[in-house]
Amino acid sequence: MTTGSPDYRDSGLVFPESFLFGSATASYQIEGAAQEDGRRPSIWDTFARTPGKVRNGENGDVADDHYHRWEQDLDLLTELGLGAYRFSIAWPRIQPTGSGAVNQAGLDFYSRLVDGLLTRGITPIVTLYHWDLPQPLEDAGGWPVRETAYRFQEYAGIVGAALGDRVATWTTLNEPWCSAFLGYGSGVHAPGRTEPLGALRAAHHLNLAHGLGIQALRGVVANDPDYSVTLNFTVARGEEEAVRQIDAVANRVFTGPMLRGAYPEDLLADTAPVTDWSFVQDGDLEDISQKLDVLGVNYYNTARVALWDGSGEKQMADNHGESTASPYPGADRVQFLPQPGPYTAMGWNIAPDGMEELLLSLRDQFPEQPLMITENGAAFEDVIEDGRVHDAERVDYLRRHFTAAHRALEQGVDLRGYQVWSLLDNFEWAYGYSKRFGIVHVDYDTLKRTPKDSALWYSELARTRRLPEAGE
Repeated sequence: MTTGSPDYRDSGLVFPESFLFGSATASYQIEGAAQEDGRRPSIWDTFARTPGKVRNGENGDVADDHYHRWEQDLDLLTELGLGAYRFSIAWPRIQPTGSGAVNQAGLDFYSRLVDGLLTRGITPIVTLYHWDLPQPLEDAGGWPVRETAYRFQEYAGIVGAALGDRVATWTTLNEPWCSAFLGYGSGVHAPGRTEPLGALRAAHHLNLAHGLGIQALRGVVANDPDYSVTLNFTVARGEEEAVRQIDAVANRVFTGPMLRGAYPEDLLADTAPVTDWSFVQDGDLEDISQKLDVLGVNYYNTARVALWDGSGEKQMADNHGESTASPYPGADRVQFLPQPGPYTAMGWNIAPDGMEELLLSLRDQFPEQPLMITENGAAFEDVIEDGRVHDAERVDYLRRHFTAAHRALEQGVDLRGYQVWSLLDNFEWAYGYSKRFGIVHVDYDTLKRTPKDSALWYSELARTRRLPEAGE
């Protein structure tokens, strides 16, 4: 541990000239225009229209209307002086049925977006899949079905051929853990299925889609981009055996095949009562383990775990929503214990030390692998007062986590950049519009954008590369 403030409120820290400061969004959360220019439903359109699945019955039909206001939003990035923008492409805009015919209007939209970024001197970081699977592919079985990985390979090739002369970084998947285990395990995310075997099958086919997607991109791009995937890591603390089990099914189920070319033996043993993993076919692991130029790291909070002895009520403080179904097949005896605050509006604990711990752990596990923070941020109860949003809690949150990132840099972590989540307030999945993560406030009645104090603070950091002094 480096020296510094024990609460991670360091100041005056200077980031390298090459460090990429940016912000991130996702297509379904901001775009709107859900039925325009050839786009057809994704699993999130369907899920949001299912009574009881999304708070207040809200959906992404309009969201932030980024589809029509994208130039205004790119101008915001310019005004803030950010060097990168991580955004995702909506598969249903490109292939409305998930296969076959290409919707040129969809490709044209993202082509204009990429050109708009480059014109403004902003680096495009493109995510191919941020959870909006075309509904026809779910109707055919979704991610638990192997064919979906091949459909992703086709889709990746289409987008790569269209944009592959201009994109700096290609990210295949965002948080495949959520897609597999919240979508098919606990059912709190689209498509809302609760099938332990289906969740594990989905995890493998997402891994396969990642590897096939990178191969497809390499076959069509005209420049020399970085290839990446973004994983959300669980930093679990507590009883050793509980930590091991959660690490297996939350983290190593992806890092094993992607970065080591094999599923961990303890994961296979833990999940033996659910599956024998016979859906893993010869050659899959070779396809999955493609070289990554950068590994995307999403971090928000930590978890405290212990083994449940069967007596009393099992605690699931980190149950990812209202469902009682477990998103952790093979770790059914693990319980998630409450943690001390402070908390964000999501009820997540604020623990910048967890970010430093995670980055150092990844350095130790994969010493040759460059990293980038692709999401970190916080939801708070923001209000506009006299035309401003004084989100001091978010400024403090970001200060402490940038401090953690800098401490990791000082200890030899090859950390290339930091994409704050999120540029805009947006549709927060099953929480609807009740949670605000943006550094830019969005009035959902008028869609007016208002940079919050956190945006101004971040702008100063990006401009000077120096963590502002407290009070600046």
